[in-house]
Amino acid sequence: MRINQRIGGRGRYATAIALVAAAALTLAGCARDTGGGDGAQAGECERVAPPSVPAASAQPAPEAPKADASRLKVGLAYDIGGRGDASFNDAAAAGLDRAVAELGLQKANTREATAQAGESEDAGTNRLRQLAQGGFNPIVAVGFNYATGVKTVATEFPNIQFAIVDDDTVDLPNVKPLVFAEEQGSFLVGAAAALKTSTCKVGFIGGVDNPLIQKFDAGYEQGAKAVAPQIDVESAYISPAGDFTGFNDATRATEIASGQYDGGADIAFAAAGQSNQGVFAAAQTAQKKAIGVDSDQYNSPQLTQVRDTIMTSMIKRVDVAVYEYINAVAGNAVATLPARFDLANNGVGYSTSGGQVDDIVPQLEAYKAAIIAGQIDVTSTK
Repeated sequence: MRINQRIGGRGRYATAIALVAAAALTLAGCARDTGGGDGAQAGECERVAPPSVPAASAQPAPEAPKADASRLKVGLAYDIGGRGDASFNDAAAAGLDRAVAELGLQKANTREATAQAGESEDAGTNRLRQLAQGGFNPIVAVGFNYATGVKTVATEFPNIQFAIVDDDTVDLPNVKPLVFAEEQGSFLVGAAAALKTSTCKVGFIGGVDNPLIQKFDAGYEQGAKAVAPQIDVESAYISPAGDFTGFNDATRATEIASGQYDGGADIAFAAAGQSNQGVFAAAQTAQKKAIGVDSDQYNSPQLTQVRDTIMTSMIKRVDVAVYEYINAVAGNAVATLPARFDLANNGVGYSTSGGQVDDIVPQLEAYKAAIIAGQIDVTSTK
């Protein structure tokens, strides 16, 4: 896995691992031998210094001015789990709630609908069509499963504006994709895992083995190995490509996470929707740590009993994307939205709730600044 770091003019790269190894701080010993394949031997988990970046070259983009959304009728079509899933859909709901609180959007002029487990593709299309027939404009489809439905209904209703989260395959003038640099946020929590592990072995558990979730996996491993080149990163998926039950199978998630913890991992990053709850349960039982995803899962009311196991979360700011989209529609400025929500525009990040990563925030911020400045190029595949 290569993390390219710019060391001179445009196009001149060297691997960050090779570059920063020359300026390594000190050996940060791992507590025990995990016995894990290519992982470090006991006492050999070497951590290297984070990059140094001038502050002026790593400033995030400013937020757009607030428009008046009081005349809009906004429809949200959630993925399976809907509002209250303590993850992806809740983040979208938070964006809608923020538009109500800050942009004058009337709560009575919003409607939310939720996909059901096992439903047909036609059900999603009909859900979007019903929102369009109800006069809602814009309509936000939360999740790539809505791609076919958005293409169909946006074609039928060319005067209604649509957005779709996590998909950029619909090429229509009234459809705006809301996509993310998940690999960048995952890099940062991978770095956090490498800074915090005492076994030199960490895990990743994805909901479905598809290109979207593989971006989390790839970024996490790059971040971990940027900090500790010898670290052992074990990756597993709950369900194969095309089988979306992996996002709603906490039992299987518990089994996989328990296996990783029993095998020597002391931290596991879960990118698995509602299945994350199974990973957190396994972490609690094993007295290990876990990393959440999408929302700040430490603060999720549904996860209060396991919150102390959640070291940090990779925050995918679906809330920011939904809010910014509604704001842009209200201000007739959809064309100004970013092509991708990333670290530079606050589209992804990491959480500090619970204080468990407070001591490593300076290192994480250094890696964040290097990514924003272009010194570190995080790839979306392994």
